[in-house]
Amino acid sequence: MQSKILTPKFIFVTMAILLAAISRLLPHPPNFTPIAAMALFGGAGMVNKKFAFIIPLLAMFISDCIIQLISGTGFHNTMFFVYACFALTVWLGFRLRENNTAGRTILLSVISACIFFIVTNLATWWFEGTNGAPLYTHDLSGLISCFVAAIPFYNNSVFGSFFLNTILGDLFYCGILFGSLYFAKSKFPALA
Repeated sequence: MQSKILTPKFIFVTMAILLAAISRLLPHPPNFTPIAAMALFGGAGMVNKKFAFIIPLLAMFISDCIIQLISGTGFHNTMFFVYACFALTVWLGFRLRENNTAGRTILLSVISACIFFIVTNLATWWFEGTNGAPLYTHDLSGLISCFVAAIPFYNNSVFGSFFLNTILGDLFYCGILFGSLYFAKSKFPALA
């Protein structure tokens, strides 16, 4: 008898998330990654809410560990906030469970990218620094400086901006993940 958790859909969604995580190890433009798409897809595609959080975040953690081993850039001081953003994105994915349309997926993908930009830059503003000295002053001027400094960070690739790197990366990978499940469901009804 088949387990309620280990269904064909669970296996498909888990494998898709793991493949997306592996793609982080391939050369890619900065911030053009599948992470937010993995989290949104996990939230929408996993029936069990506990696994909806565990699978994408674990896949991200494992790929971060590999990136750390390869290049030393997998982890940094504000990783908690990065992971919190993606946990929030899983929660946003729950909003797609009953009414998953392309428009809603696009909207939530854009919202998750914006949340990531805002939260991680707030964390950088407050927590980053060297030798005990903050990188930015903890006032409105420092906050503005941090966000202004963040914009060129997203501008250092062929694609050229926050919108093209982060948002289009999220949309691209959401298209692949959600599109592959949609296509697979049409061919294999057991995935529905």
